[in-house]
Amino acid sequence: MTESNATQISAARVNLSLAHEKLLRELQDFAKTARTANSLMERIAQRLHEEMTRYNWVGFYLVDPADPGVLVIGPFVGSFTPNIRIPLNTGLCGAAASSGQILVVDDVSKDSRYLPGSTMVNSEIVVPIFVKGKLAAELDVESYFAGTFTKPEQEFVAACAAIAGDYLGKSHSP
Repeated sequence: MTESNATQISAARVNLSLAHEKLLRELQDFAKTARTANSLMERIAQRLHEEMTRYNWVGFYLVDPADPGVLVIGPFVGSFTPNIRIPLNTGLCGAAASSGQILVVDDVSKDSRYLPGSTMVNSEIVVPIFVKGKLAAELDVESYFAGTFTKPEQEFVAACAAIAGDYLGKSHSP
């Protein structure tokens, strides 16, 4: 576990509910035995989508090794087809990647950067994932409900992203 990802997980645990804690432990345990980063990301996306009723689309975007200026879709679960490729200077995912900061939008209709995957989406969180100081991926969660990503939800999603980031840091590839 990298220091920055470990710090994210520790900080996130302060305000998590028991349900969040249980799911986070499950994902951490799975990460110990996951055969690939891809299988871990698939599990994270699947479990978040199943357990968090307001998480209507959950997925990972990975930095394209052939073109580091573009994010490509990775494992995802949800009720609509995502954007397949996103330039780093485009959309909310591109904004989070470029800034290196978690991006939360409570009402995507009021943010001109939003690239619609579905007209039903109302709120979104994007958490950049860094490996050895370089952007490697992002965890993107979209909701059909405005204001879904409260501070505890943000901390929970960041902790889930940190699990994937730690694994990517060890394996160096999805």
